[in-house]
Amino acid sequence: MTASRAKRSLRLPSDLGAMRTIMAADRTLMAWVRTSLSMLSFGFTIYKFLESAVQSDQLARADSPQHVGLFLAGVGTLSMLFGVISYWTTLKDLQRTEEFRLGRPALFISLVMLMAGVALFLGIAARVV
Repeated sequence: MTASRAKRSLRLPSDLGAMRTIMAADRTLMAWVRTSLSMLSFGFTIYKFLESAVQSDQLARADSPQHVGLFLAGVGTLSMLFGVISYWTTLKDLQRTEEFRLGRPALFISLVMLMAGVALFLGIAARVV
């Protein structure tokens, strides 16, 4: 086996079933990312909309924007966390059967989304209307 072929074998598994499983896990994780992004963006948008309604005295409860924003940002962040945990356990289970590279782009994007969700949640929680 040549050196370049040995390097390639560490990047992707040689078993086609394992490759299909990895690609399916990637697609599933990206679905979690889409769901999380939707929840985070809805949370931020609804928070800002309700905040402007409070400022123009169209909303009776001044704490409603924060509660709704925190709920949606929290659900979006938790969904991303669950997606990353599920993805990671799937890859670690596959790693036991054959050595391959765990650093996947979908995982990187998911971790960025997870940090963004935490930042959004903390940003909404820190604001006082």
